[in-house]
Amino acid sequence: MLYFSKFKITYISMICAIGILLALPNLFDDGKISNFSNLLPSNKINLGLDLRGGSHLLLEVDAGYIVNEKLEYLLDETRLSLRKSNIKYKNLSVKDSTLSFISLIESQSDQIKEIIAELSADISGSANTGKSFLVVLRKDNNLYSISLTETAIDNYLSTAVDQSIEIVRRRIDELGTKEPTIQRQGRDRILIQVPGLDDPERLKALLGQTAKLSFHIVNMNASETNIPSGSQLMYNNDDPKLSFVVKRRAIISGENLIDSQPGFDSQTNQPIVNFRFDTAGAKSFGKVTTENVGKPFAIVLDNIVISSPVINEPILGGSGQISGSFTVEEANDLSILLRAGALPVPLIILEERTVGPGLGADSINAGKFAAALGLLAVLVFMMLSYGLFGIFSNIALLLNIVFIVGVLSLLQATLTLPGIAGIILTIGMAVDANVLIYERVREEVKNGKLPINALDNGYKRALSTILDANITTFIAAIILFQMGSGPVKGFAVTLAIGIITSLFTAFTLTRLIVSIWLKKYRPKVLPI
Repeated sequence: MLYFSKFKITYISMICAIGILLALPNLFDDGKISNFSNLLPSNKINLGLDLRGGSHLLLEVDAGYIVNEKLEYLLDETRLSLRKSNIKYKNLSVKDSTLSFISLIESQSDQIKEIIAELSADISGSANTGKSFLVVLRKDNNLYSISLTETAIDNYLSTAVDQSIEIVRRRIDELGTKEPTIQRQGRDRILIQVPGLDDPERLKALLGQTAKLSFHIVNMNASETNIPSGSQLMYNNDDPKLSFVVKRRAIISGENLIDSQPGFDSQTNQPIVNFRFDTAGAKSFGKVTTENVGKPFAIVLDNIVISSPVINEPILGGSGQISGSFTVEEANDLSILLRAGALPVPLIILEERTVGPGLGADSINAGKFAAALGLLAVLVFMMLSYGLFGIFSNIALLLNIVFIVGVLSLLQATLTLPGIAGIILTIGMAVDANVLIYERVREEVKNGKLPINALDNGYKRALSTILDANITTFIAAIILFQMGSGPVKGFAVTLAIGIITSLFTAFTLTRLIVSIWLKKYRPKVLPI
């Protein structure tokens, strides 16, 4: 148990050296690290929102918007189906989250039920669980009222939240921030924490836009007072606002967009956004621009006209540019929104909080003081209790902290206040293994065993107890990580890493140190 081959000694030494190298960048500023980039790893621990400062937002998915959107879709489909089946009806409308209409011929009720069943199957899609997604109430006077079931609303809401999280993540990643926390909270909410972001208003602007892009032909034969069927009135953001009557049907939507980048107009040097369509979008855009040369078309973002260029010639390359008196930052943000894609539903900001870096600095200082105080108390206790062997365990404990920092840096983990608490707890727990071993060794010495036998039996017999204690704690850490939220996960990560590194340092490393000491001095009595 105390014998180490040259290979094992080299292997353990390499692990210690790698751990120290991984932790070393945290002692330097980013500028100094770049000077040694070829010699040292560059990864550092990322500080969380509570340590570094930043923005905290709690968003809610607009469930009412989802219901109304689905019912508006159903209204169009119901109108088409009723007309196709020659069913007489009137007053087809959506009001108070309910679609309703009156059947003029009572004998057509069976046909109406079949149509509604088909519509229910259509909106259920692959998510259909065998239950109808529509509730149909037939009242007196042949009035039919259709609403979505709770199953349907929950299904659409869950899908919208998942899609929104992915798109929000893309938008925030485009800002260049590190380690944002974006997670679902409850049924319809999204928690966002962005450490180090010093412009929360910009974040709110990015997340507050649905970013539904579409391209519409402008109806030149219409005006605000004369809006023909199939057209609609829109405005731009100028002051005063200009009005545009555009064809309701979009010639192409943002779903066909595959890239958008900020740039500058070669003639005016004004900021613009360059965009590029996929193959299908390029084909459609080329066809429409060929048919409408000389006519203006409107580029619409969230029902606001952001640009209205004239089609001077067919645009066949599948790419173009959006200009609209943008600033450089506005052009960059618009390109981010278009690249990330449109949110399926609007997001409502329920809670907004900005954490200043001053509070983070105070937290770091308090954590450093607590860690230093706890470490000093443990070091003194081990030295007083076990003498020379206490010094061996203290060396292992200090390396254990270095290893924890190194692993956190390697994983690019985010350190939070609960994470610091996990490290402090690990400091107290790390010497448990050495206490068990040394107490076993003392028992062996009292039983008259020789120093080498006492040490060998102490390590052997303590191993199973050490493994049992650490495995159960490690399982608890895994459960905390799987089931907990952000702060709890931070605690679980540092605790789990601390358990693994402390097993190595407290058992393997101290055993190597004891083995080297025993081989060199060959004591007749153990100073323990």
